Amino acid sequence: MGDTVGVAATLYERVGGEAFFMALVERFYAGVAADVRLRPLYPDDLAPSKRHLALFLAQYFGGPPVYAAERGHPRLRLRHVPFAIGRAERDAWLEHMQAAVAASGAASEDVAALLSYFEMAATSLVNTLSDGFRPNQELGFRRG
Repeated sequence: MGDTVGVAATLYERVGGEAFFMALVERFYAGVAADVRLRPLYPDDLAPSKRHLALFLAQYFGGPPVYAAERGHPRLRLRHVPFAIGRAERDAWLEHMQAAVAASGAASEDVAALLSYFEMAATSLVNTLSDGFRPNQELGFRRG
């Protein structure tokens, strides 16, 4: 019998582990696959992308470091540099992820944590300015 009193479970543990993230990513990619704004940014075969995202999210939220073992450091911004990501792409990506999270059945505090991360991550990947969107200002960063 282990002593777990006072030990907070990770989000990964609270939501049910890897299965939760696999299902979340499946719902997310169902939206991406039908989205004319996003689908051209992804390879024809979505299976590797799904696996990478699910493993990354599981690790990020407290699961085992399988993503790092297989792919190294996430380097999210660097991995996304080849793709033009503006406000429209960010908003579309976030829309599908928000819908996937909403359908997840996660507790409200876990939903809030997931959505907070996804909004920050999506905004941080914007690399093409359009419509006056300034990601650094959206995230609260200011220059010198």
